[in-house]
Amino acid sequence: MSATAQGPTVPADHHKDLYALDPRDIEQPPRGFWPILRRIGPGMILAASIVGSGELIATTTLGAEVGYVCLWVILLSCIVKPALQAEIGRYSIATGQTGLAGFNRIPGPRLGVNWVVWGWAAMITMTRFQIGAMFGGVAQTLHMLMPGVPVAVWVLLLLAVTLLLLLGGGYERIEGLATIKVGLFTLLTFLCSLILLRSPGFQWADLKQGLEFTLPPGGLTSAVAVFGITGVGASELFMYPYWCVEKGYARKTGARVEGEGTAGAAWRERAFGWVRVMNMDILASMCIYTVATIAFYLLGAGVLHSRGLVPASNDMIPVLSNMYTQTLGGWSVGIFYIGAIATLYGTIFAATAAESRVAADMCRLLGKFEADDYQARIRYRRRFVWILTSVSAGLYLLVQSPVTMVKAGGVAQAIMLPVIAVGALFLRYRLLPPEVRPPAWQTIGLWIASLATISLMAYYTFLLLK
Repeated sequence: MSATAQGPTVPADHHKDLYALDPRDIEQPPRGFWPILRRIGPGMILAASIVGSGELIATTTLGAEVGYVCLWVILLSCIVKPALQAEIGRYSIATGQTGLAGFNRIPGPRLGVNWVVWGWAAMITMTRFQIGAMFGGVAQTLHMLMPGVPVAVWVLLLLAVTLLLLLGGGYERIEGLATIKVGLFTLLTFLCSLILLRSPGFQWADLKQGLEFTLPPGGLTSAVAVFGITGVGASELFMYPYWCVEKGYARKTGARVEGEGTAGAAWRERAFGWVRVMNMDILASMCIYTVATIAFYLLGAGVLHSRGLVPASNDMIPVLSNMYTQTLGGWSVGIFYIGAIATLYGTIFAATAAESRVAADMCRLLGKFEADDYQARIRYRRRFVWILTSVSAGLYLLVQSPVTMVKAGGVAQAIMLPVIAVGALFLRYRLLPPEVRPPAWQTIGLWIASLATISLMAYYTFLLLK
């Protein structure tokens, strides 16, 4: 049966293979700041995924535990990793291949797929704890607003809503909801951090201390988790090329045309043009999540740490609400609850939408369906939506400790970051078409990001084992 004959319940994106390079989709890239800005979008979905458990829970918990001393970890995490993100996205635009397909070509042990792909699968298994923590955080908040409904019931209701939203919509719905979510909580949290900076108890010397490259022993585990989650985490680095593909950057570039002729020159110009759009997308999202992450950390260090408050299992949301009530006043607790719901649930939504796509692609690489069978890709994606959301919600009901669960997911992501750094270099030097290789300054940035990520994680490992 054709997609059209299946009836109106089939989402629009099922009618067109978003992963195929059709010559009819080729389009000239926009020029100029505003035309380019209107074509961004994947980064907004990524920001919606990023500004969630990493910022609201892990970042503020680190600030509450150690004060301002780890501010440099936050800044480094947000600023360094976009260079890796840009290289992986460049590969997808230039080749039309997914990020996982590129990583699957890295040499090493294989069992159907290579060790990097299995590493991704292991990481995503651990990040079910992280998504489960967000189910718990939203459920706790809703329980405070409506105490008559138990937390466990809220978790199940959230699971049902998530399935309804993700099983019935494509890229456009996800991008629209993600953009709304990103702006809803970020601006208000930024306002709270500005008020904190003007409060009598704030000392600029404390902020300066946070820019010194030191780590307190008591906050090491949280620092590792925060580096893994904040900014573009390992899971988001795997996600990003899929959103670039579904947005259409690769389709609009078209299949690679080699040679120095007119067609080859036109393809190179389109490729560089859509990569330029992607770079703007990365820069815009980086500005958003960096501001949000720093704001959350400052509130954790300046409000919670100074009062000896550290979020724990069942009191996580009440403790975190002090960031608003102690800066804006008691009236703001309701706004915090609404913002926390939007922030955490938006991450559940955006992360699951992306991870189900990557998981379906892993099944393709394992030979479960052909690359041009888009309907099979959709079927596998739907199955993983069920699996990923159900497992995450179930883990919260079993563990019921959001802070610990977020740290577990963060450490798993941090362990995977050096692998991604090496993988990005492999894509750059072995698989990227030479016609679209980045300029020297971007290559230098890629090396700095890769070496910083590998060195920092090696240092963390040394401290943990010492």
